[in-house]
Amino acid sequence: MTYVTGSHHVTLSVGRAQEDVDFHTQVLGLRPIKKTVLYDGSTPIYHLYYSNADGDPSSVVTTFPWAQAGVYGTRGTNQAREVLLAVPGGSLDYWAGRLGDHGVEARSTEVFGSRRLEFAHPCGIEYVMVPQEGDARRGYTGWGVPAEHAVHGLHGVGVHVFDQDRMVDFATDVFFAQGQVEEEGHRARFQVGEASHGNWVELTGDRGDAQGTWRFGAGTYHHFAWNLDTLENQDAVKFDIEGAGYTDISELKDRTYFKSHYVRTPGGALFELAVTHDDGGWDCDESPEELGQAFMLPPQFESERESILARLEPVRY
Repeated sequence: MTYVTGSHHVTLSVGRAQEDVDFHTQVLGLRPIKKTVLYDGSTPIYHLYYSNADGDPSSVVTTFPWAQAGVYGTRGTNQAREVLLAVPGGSLDYWAGRLGDHGVEARSTEVFGSRRLEFAHPCGIEYVMVPQEGDARRGYTGWGVPAEHAVHGLHGVGVHVFDQDRMVDFATDVFFAQGQVEEEGHRARFQVGEASHGNWVELTGDRGDAQGTWRFGAGTYHHFAWNLDTLENQDAVKFDIEGAGYTDISELKDRTYFKSHYVRTPGGALFELAVTHDDGGWDCDESPEELGQAFMLPPQFESERESILARLEPVRY
């Protein structure tokens, strides 16, 4: 039986590397756990990873700072748009104050009967904090955020779509949607997989915006990754998705820390099918205590270390 356990990580194309580091660490209080490069193509671009205290699957935000290369994207419809973060219940006032202290404008909204906090990354990508009760994932407290307010991890992904029904059909037919699809105005949401947190997909009907870009480009959401648990299950899920006719799916890619396929959904969002395999994990090349400290390269790039570093902007934590 094939399955999805829940979410794995989210990956964004952001602006400058240092402003991204400062936003995710000094503002959001996340833990830097990996500094490496984009494995695809020939342009050296950082790949930066941030997480909660333990680097759990469902807690990781990763970024490609594309502004250094002068490559920009356009946010629009048929595209993943919002980074949904889970925070402890009762913590939104704290976060409104902290964001304001760092010059980040935030506004309170109510969606699906719950108050939320909306704000944006310096490059414009939309973020939403969603309070959650009973979430056992441990927030990171290394940047002065008290444990009772620290970000648990991901709440899910917000996708803007021209046609919600096609995305719901994909999720219910082949992508492990659980329970009822909830609707509220121009929004719909459902959970994917077996987890109790971090696995919400929220759809916003959007026929007003132009088509968003799908390529790498600063200011846009690139993909949302799901945890397939084992390589055998990952392969079986890929086979089932292709068998249902969704054949816009990649070959297996080795990202050192996990292995992945990528599938373009009918709602435009790119989903990744990820597995943290036996030889992977965040501590496969750094000790758990030293995560994110060194600049890590895969073996095929190691001979180019000096030239790659020379073409990247230095970053500090």
